[in-house]
Amino acid sequence: MLLLDPVSLAGALAPLGAATMLPAEAYTSADVLAWERRHLFAGTWSCVGREDDLRGRATEDGASARLRTQQAIRVGDIGVLLTWPGHATSTPADTLGDSGVRAFANTCRHRGHELLPEGDGTTRRSIVCPYHAWSYDLAGVPRATPGVELPPGRAEELSLVELPVERWGGWLFVHAARALGDPDVPPFDAHLGALAEIASPYRTQELVRRARHTYEVAANWKAVTENYHECYHCPLIHPELCRVSPPDSGDNYDLPGMWAGGSMTLRDGAETMSVSGRSGGRPLPGVDPVRVEYLGLFPDLLLSLHPDYVMTHRLVPLAPDRTWVECSWYFDDNGVTIDPSYAVEFWDITNRQDWAACESVQRGLSSPHFRPGPFAPNEDAVHRFVSMVAEAYLGS
Repeated sequence: MLLLDPVSLAGALAPLGAATMLPAEAYTSADVLAWERRHLFAGTWSCVGREDDLRGRATEDGASARLRTQQAIRVGDIGVLLTWPGHATSTPADTLGDSGVRAFANTCRHRGHELLPEGDGTTRRSIVCPYHAWSYDLAGVPRATPGVELPPGRAEELSLVELPVERWGGWLFVHAARALGDPDVPPFDAHLGALAEIASPYRTQELVRRARHTYEVAANWKAVTENYHECYHCPLIHPELCRVSPPDSGDNYDLPGMWAGGSMTLRDGAETMSVSGRSGGRPLPGVDPVRVEYLGLFPDLLLSLHPDYVMTHRLVPLAPDRTWVECSWYFDDNGVTIDPSYAVEFWDITNRQDWAACESVQRGLSSPHFRPGPFAPNEDAVHRFVSMVAEAYLGS
């Protein structure tokens, strides 16, 4: 059985100019969200967070920390255990990338008990199931099976199920629905496509997080993403943004990869996106000083690349009408602590304006009178995103 009637999706797959939005069920149905969690979040390359955050190293005050060797997370509807076999104690930041991250199903091979509760991390050198004390090394191989004597060679067969994991730009991405080596897992480079080249000058892996806000938005995750991908709404709800960046500036991309997005430019005299237009940071070397990139990597990472900082939104759907959003700001401090408030103030204002709009959209989507509307000509990035979702619903 298809998730949604193909007829109801035909509008979203039509060319821009004739296309319409997704049907209301895509934003309001619990069954649709359950399918998305398995197929669009667990079943593709989901961003699970910044690696130094997941390891427990990142602190905004620069304090050292004992690095985790294990961290339990959830990707869509699947529990995942990340491990770092290479290091188990405090490690300088410049060796963080040498720790050989691996991902496993957070499921004991004995009776299926979770190996570590979701959200928990530890610095232990072994993985121990709290149910019957089966233990594994950090490469997922059984080391002890109390009361069960395994025949020679059987231990390898009972290793934890390993999952694909990739690093990019300082973030980790996991494909949780299929095991490592499964031929149906798309190459991560193809998933990134041309986005990697656009983002490359910003050297995000070298930037330091100086602030983070979390929000809970009473709207579907797709409504939040669609709002991000257009500035058609900016003149009406974003006066602060329009003072530093013309809402009709820039262009959207049509390039390879599972992403959508485009750029905007700063007004004459503006240094960055802030309330005053002035920067309190330092320019990022080698990037365009008057350009801001807005790139949405499917399904859950939004990258806003500024001349002097990078801001990200990471989305986690909580319910058909509720989305958790993690907003982070990264800077090139180069040994000098930067006060991020000039960027945080601007985007917290803008975020809250957006969340109010998204929540109003969600209420409208719930009306029995809603019918999918057309796209404006400058909503081509929204159309690209919606087309990706509709194709996924149809099994592409």
